[in-house]
Amino acid sequence: MTTYDPSSVLLTNRVAIVTGAGGGLGRATALLFARFGAKLAICDRVPDTLAQAEADIQAIGQPVLARVLDVRDGDAVTAFMADIADEYNGVDVLVNNAGGTFWSPFMDLSEKGEATLIAENFTQCTRFIRLVVPLMHGGGAIVNLTSIEGHHGAPGFAIYGAMKAGLAHLTKTLALELGPLNIRVNAIAPDAIRTGGEGNVRQEMLGGGATYDPAVIPPLGRLGTEEEGAGVALLLACDLSSFVTGCTIHLDGGNRAAGGWRRVDVAGRDS
Repeated sequence: MTTYDPSSVLLTNRVAIVTGAGGGLGRATALLFARFGAKLAICDRVPDTLAQAEADIQAIGQPVLARVLDVRDGDAVTAFMADIADEYNGVDVLVNNAGGTFWSPFMDLSEKGEATLIAENFTQCTRFIRLVVPLMHGGGAIVNLTSIEGHHGAPGFAIYGAMKAGLAHLTKTLALELGPLNIRVNAIAPDAIRTGGEGNVRQEMLGGGATYDPAVIPPLGRLGTEEEGAGVALLLACDLSSFVTGCTIHLDGGNRAAGGWRRVDVAGRDS
């Protein structure tokens, strides 16, 4: 019988990979994991923000291996994973956080743009998973960051939404395939999280003459924070979720549940 105690939420001496850890939810996740005892391996394509995340983890007192790379670069990812194997000998947690998008109606999207979105939001995740599974000796946890756009129509984000939907499906399938290895695979589908990237994409969409404007304020009446997203990642990485696999947690303040309903009584609503 499983017995939990306060230590069940800790990641003491566990090795956790967080991609796209230079900012946003990835950075918040890496820092929270470090505060809960994890040894980190992080990557990002922006040198300055990655260096700051590395310094902040070191200030917490936890080991960190940091590499500047583009997750779409297969050779760079392979080299990063080899460095992790040499440094730590194994991996316990993978958070596939890196990804990105831009607004474009489907008929205006070039083949090059489509290929970029596929590589950035799907192919790089499958590459990380293939490389990390042999390093998860005795089991582990994989957390894939999808999006609410993978669970409803996403005008102006057709390929991005399709890739996030594909990643959500892959999460369920790999939960079955990797279950015999004691590897749990889950997903987090964020929406309405206060990040600079989300705001920039929304302004780009509205400035481009978009026909649709998604709901901004979720049923909880406020935007979420990156730290709240990191908390969900910690839950899925730690022992408290030891019997949870193949699931998606909707980190959205209730937007998925609300469907088309929008709050109209929120004073000082955020934009």
